[in-house]
Amino acid sequence: MIRRFGEAPHRGQKYRLRAGAYAILRSGSSILMTHQSMPAPEFQLPGGGIDPGESPLQALHREVIEETGWRISVGRRLGAFRRFTFMPEYEIWAEKLCTVYLARPVLRLGPPVEAGHTAVWMSIGEATRAVGNDGDRHFLSLLL
Repeated sequence: MIRRFGEAPHRGQKYRLRAGAYAILRSGSSILMTHQSMPAPEFQLPGGGIDPGESPLQALHREVIEETGWRISVGRRLGAFRRFTFMPEYEIWAEKLCTVYLARPVLRLGPPVEAGHTAVWMSIGEATRAVGNDGDRHFLSLLL
């Protein structure tokens, strides 16, 4: 069974399964996060949805470049969690199945290419306090 974080599903609400891959990008004692300014400002682990035809790792590499501007080296899978949420950018209610990996940023290509995203370096403690959802916070706290 995969642990759920956040709100329980709303009775009667239909949810679309949305699988995604996310990374804790560690370099020494620092974590590379992404700050998403819209639809609601929040700090997040870089990553996102897996597109049709992509493997989780292909999606992870693509999403991290889009949201941070960095190429990465993936170390290992840390685990997964579920959360039920409304995704205003897609106008859907989603059951997000989030797989989290530990990775290392290895080459900065430039600024993030995805609109509304900014790459931000933080200490592990700062990232744990700043992150916008409890599932991301759980996996970051494992590093403390």
